[in-house]
Amino acid sequence: MPSKLEIFFKDIKIEHTVFSMPFLYSGAILAAKGIPSVWVLFWITIGLISARTAAMSLNRLIDREIDAKNPRTRNRALPSGLISEKEIKMYIAFSLTMLFISALMLNWLCVVLYPFAVALFVIYPYLKRYTCLSHIVLGMTLGIAPVGAWVAVTASLDLAPILLGLAVTFWVAGFDVIYSYQDLEFDKQYGLKSIPKVFGIKEGLKISALFHALTVFFLISLRFFVDLQTIFLIGIGVISILLVYEHLIISPTNLQKVPIAFFNVNAVVGICFLIFIGADILL
Repeated sequence: MPSKLEIFFKDIKIEHTVFSMPFLYSGAILAAKGIPSVWVLFWITIGLISARTAAMSLNRLIDREIDAKNPRTRNRALPSGLISEKEIKMYIAFSLTMLFISALMLNWLCVVLYPFAVALFVIYPYLKRYTCLSHIVLGMTLGIAPVGAWVAVTASLDLAPILLGLAVTFWVAGFDVIYSYQDLEFDKQYGLKSIPKVFGIKEGLKISALFHALTVFFLISLRFFVDLQTIFLIGIGVISILLVYEHLIISPTNLQKVPIAFFNVNAVVGICFLIFIGADILL
């Protein structure tokens, strides 16, 4: 019988932290123009894990009634009774506390920006009830990772991490649009807002592709504000090919490969970015 903690980690898919970690470390490497100190690396890692745990837990708590009605999500820990509301609130409180401690251990600007990050985590789950822009706000919850890493290293904010944050934001928004096709019929039935539901299957895929084109645009723009050379440009080319492949395997008449597009391709995109940006700066 798995423990409550094991059930909780499985429910929030702790392994998906891999999507945001490469951009977190990329932001730190960019800011430090090399490998940051062990102190910074330790606390930004704790901060990221805490932030994602808090965000996912808030999502599960706020969406518990919707999840109970959705065939795809009704077996999640909270609606199925494997975890109580009291327990998940305890996890949220602990995660937010650890995120605050991480900010405190880094610098004053991290502490100042802490409430804005928490606000995003709270606002996002409610948005799907009112607007299809929820995809972009979800992207922002991951897009703040490289921005936070830059602030952790430099105790300042600049245009470069914002461009990187925008690239991550639209990357996540693009693949979240694809992921939302799994719930299209449910969203129609219960009046929830998503880009596929509002604009239709065909147009939704076009918007997803536009978001990923914006990702490439912001990555190219980043090169004009930090000293990145040929290896980084090669990395952008590889990422572009992966994003094109993601859209080639999905079509309005063939949505069966949504899990492959969502999990496999996007995990590789993040890892590729860290490898190429790290290699460009370090070499």
